[in-house]
Amino acid sequence: LRSYLDIESIVALAKAHDVDAIHPGYGFLSENADFARACGKAGIIFVGPRVELLENLGDKTAARDLAQRAGVPILAGSPKAVESLDDALAIADGLGYPVMLKAAHGGGGRGMRVVRTKEELPGALESAQRESKTAFGSTSVFIEKFIERARHIEVQLLGDTHGNLVHLYERDCSVQRRHQKVVELAPAPNLAPRLRDQICDAAIAIGQTARYENAGTVEFLVDADADRFYFIEVNPRIQVEHTVTEEITGIDIVRRQLQIAAGHKLSDPEVGLADQSAVRTMGAAIQCRVTTEDPENRFLPDYGRITAYRSASGMGIRLDAGTAFSGAVVTPYFDSLLVKLTARGLTHTETAGHVERCLQEFRVRGVKT
Repeated sequence: LRSYLDIESIVALAKAHDVDAIHPGYGFLSENADFARACGKAGIIFVGPRVELLENLGDKTAARDLAQRAGVPILAGSPKAVESLDDALAIADGLGYPVMLKAAHGGGGRGMRVVRTKEELPGALESAQRESKTAFGSTSVFIEKFIERARHIEVQLLGDTHGNLVHLYERDCSVQRRHQKVVELAPAPNLAPRLRDQICDAAIAIGQTARYENAGTVEFLVDADADRFYFIEVNPRIQVEHTVTEEITGIDIVRRQLQIAAGHKLSDPEVGLADQSAVRTMGAAIQCRVTTEDPENRFLPDYGRITAYRSASGMGIRLDAGTAFSGAVVTPYFDSLLVKLTARGLTHTETAGHVERCLQEFRVRGVKT
């Protein structure tokens, strides 16, 4: 992990090989303002949002302020990071339990705890702060009201450096474990057209207020009981689940990222996104993450050598694999994601059938999946 986050060495290596741009992927470096700044100082293009966007949107409390300025509803919560246990207890009492603790500078489900009673709060706060410090180098944690029956809906944005911005519609990422996504769908099923339009419009409003550029995602919680939505955060990067959006829109998001970083306008012919009407959707897509985790042991990561590997295939199937092959060694130093399986069909029902067949065809031996 240290080598992956070694900014100085990465930039030096890029300069030694005359690299003119770096795409940071969707790991920790993709939201690291220090890395983006180091690239700029070295004359290397950082394929992503500008430094000040990474800094501002990386702070979840600052992002909440941005959403309010854009006129987008946010969950009731602390206006800034909690300063002490007494502060946290007072805020939670005011909101009413259950509440959610969140790392102010985090993501990926780390530093998050659901607290249902006053007695749980001290231990949960200490645990969340400790995990946040380990993962993000900061103990800053804020508190939000927790919604019991919520859907996680996010909207994909693309903006150029000339002030133009479009959305690529929404994804449903409600299927999660440990506050981390495992199955994603596009478009979101059973979402009322009026609510879909409101959510997409809210994402554009936030992007315009921030003067957003490159690829990013605005995330919302939809209260299934009240049919209302609330802003969660902005992820200023490409996401693991961008594949489902690519499948229903036909738009290669990473290619557009590179074009935007090269200075192209969305309206340029090679980009082909002159305005919102240029974005169309067709059919449905579902992504499943095949991970090296033990479902019988709280989904804890599993390590070892892959002794056998056979992936699935077929019409409408897309596989994004990294080190997934027979003989590969899975170590504890990187994420447990082994391969992304994305299926496309005319309906969610048809697509789910493709996914089920493919998962049955997968063969991975040597590690738990």
